[in-house]
Amino acid sequence: MSRKLQILLGVMAVVVLAVIGLKAGQIHISKAVMTRIANQNAGVDRAASLPDGLHVFICDAGSPMPDPLRAGPCTGIVAGSHVFVVDTGAGSIGNLGRMGFPMGRVEAALLTHLHSDHVDGLGEFLLQSWINGSRKTPTPVWGPEGVSEVVDGFNAAYRIDSTYRLAHHGADIADLAGFGATARTLTVGEQPVVIHEVPDLTITAVSVAHHPADPALGFRIDYKDRLVTISGDTIYHPELVRMAKGTDLLLHDALNVEMVEILRAPLKKRGLAHLDKVLFDIQDYHASPVDAARAAQDAGADALVLHHIVPPLPSRQLYPLFLKGTRDAYDGEITVAEDGQIISLPAGTDDITHINGFGF
Repeated sequence: MSRKLQILLGVMAVVVLAVIGLKAGQIHISKAVMTRIANQNAGVDRAASLPDGLHVFICDAGSPMPDPLRAGPCTGIVAGSHVFVVDTGAGSIGNLGRMGFPMGRVEAALLTHLHSDHVDGLGEFLLQSWINGSRKTPTPVWGPEGVSEVVDGFNAAYRIDSTYRLAHHGADIADLAGFGATARTLTVGEQPVVIHEVPDLTITAVSVAHHPADPALGFRIDYKDRLVTISGDTIYHPELVRMAKGTDLLLHDALNVEMVEILRAPLKKRGLAHLDKVLFDIQDYHASPVDAARAAQDAGADALVLHHIVPPLPSRQLYPLFLKGTRDAYDGEITVAEDGQIISLPAGTDDITHINGFGF
């Protein structure tokens, strides 16, 4: 064997060993990263690290339109030891898991109305509530008239799956007595109605304007001296504003008509009349960002969070156009919601703290 060949083979051997070593090192690093992520996140209740107070988990801030920063509507509420979820849009439950939301402690889901984008994650929500909490009774789901039909449908759709869970995990984890949901119909008119009251916590509901998706509800949540109001889907609605008087935080849906019209133009050019019609129709039953700002001003809200964002805002460079005119209508803090945000209102203070729920 020539000297040159020996050298070449030696170099090749070194390269092969280096590649093998590099891959082994990558596997080692990858395992270390996975271990760190698991130790930091698996089974962690993020709410346990928050002070006593009222805390809002933005699990989904979007609409039915695809948005890389937002999935379907959903808001998690932690009020002291009490835990609720308002609406269960598609993708919301995965986000709650990433945020370390205490799904196993959920007392009830509250549905603002029965549009598909507000309920299409309900099956996954019920599954996680059941298994994570090892529930022995079904999860309560509260909502407007029709909620029983929706709940019955999801119970039926997931019944077969529940038998698989029992067979695989056993009754200690997947007790069929805790499977699914029980519905509670909320009968609410134009005057606010208290729907839940325990020491330190009161939840109030009022009908809002979202025709033809009737009835539709907004919710007010009082915990000790802190208050959050959630609009549901509505136009500017005086009854909601009255219910929200003095709120620390108003979460309001928002649709920017100018931006929706920009989306309509190419649909017309491409002959997609059906989609163009949908974008036209949705403009009359959502508040504009300016309307939401006006509602916050009239309610005396300390801060406004815009969610159920229409149209999608895949880049923050679009925010100035989306918010055009809001500063003239409202002099408080305005936030364009994105999935993963936690807004913390500690009891006994006036603080409103924003936390990146995906960044723990």
